[in-house]
Amino acid sequence: MNKTQTYEILLAVKEGRISPDDAMLKLKMEPFSDLGHTKIDNHRGIRQGIAEVIFGQGKTSGQITDIVSKMLENGRENILITRLNSETASEIQKSIELEYIAAPKLGIVNKTGKITATKSYIVVATGGTSDFSVAEEAAVTAEVLGSRVERLYDVGVAGIHRLFNKMDILMGAKVVVAVAGMEGALASVVGGLVDSPVIAVPTSVGYGASFGGVSALLTMLNSCASGVSVMNIDNGFGAGYLANMINHI
Repeated sequence: MNKTQTYEILLAVKEGRISPDDAMLKLKMEPFSDLGHTKIDNHRGIRQGIAEVIFGQGKTSGQITDIVSKMLENGRENILITRLNSETASEIQKSIELEYIAAPKLGIVNKTGKITATKSYIVVATGGTSDFSVAEEAAVTAEVLGSRVERLYDVGVAGIHRLFNKMDILMGAKVVVAVAGMEGALASVVGGLVDSPVIAVPTSVGYGASFGGVSALLTMLNSCASGVSVMNIDNGFGAGYLANMINHI
C-alpha cells in the first residue's frame, strides 16, 4: 500500500463510499510479512510514497519468487527487482510473469499503466557508451517509479561538443543524473552548466589507476561545482530513485 492508496481509502470514508470498519480492514495490513528468509516491509509505501524494491543480488530464484508472490497477494503493482542476473530471471519466469531488461539487470512484475509520467523530466547523461548499464539502471528505475526520462548518452568530456549540442534538453531538466567512469569529470561539467540538482554516479569503468571507480568517485566528491551530490560506485538504482523523488517535488 502506498500514500495514494491510503488517501483514497480515507477519502472514500469521508464521502461515505465505505464504512470506517471496512477502511480499518484495508489499513490493518500487517506492517511486515515474515517469510522466514525475508521480512517484507508492507508499510514502506505509506511512509515513503514508494513501496519496497527487491535487491536481487545474492537471493535465490525461490526466495525472490516467494517475495514477489507475497507482494502480489498484497496488491503491489510495478514491483521492481534490481541486480537480477539472467539465469535467476529465467527461473522466476517459469512461475511468474516477469519483464526482464538485460543491460541494467532489472526485473519488473505486474507492470501497469497507472503511473503517469511527469511533465517535468530527468536527464540521464553518460560520459561514454561503457557507462550504459549503470545509466539504464537509473533511467528505467525512474521511469518505473513514474518519471519522464531523457537520455543523453556518450557525451563525455573527451568530446564536449556532443554535450553542448544538447544544451536545450540538459538545461530544461528538473534534475540531472551524470554517470561516468574513468576520471568522472562529466558531473562537474554538468554541474557548472545547469541550475538543477545533479546526481553524480561514478562507474567502475576505466583502466588500472581508476581503481574500479574510486578515481571517478573522488573526482565527483571533490567537484567544485555547487549542487552536485554523489552516489556510490555503479549505484544507478539509487540515482534513479532519488532523481524521481526530486522530480515529484
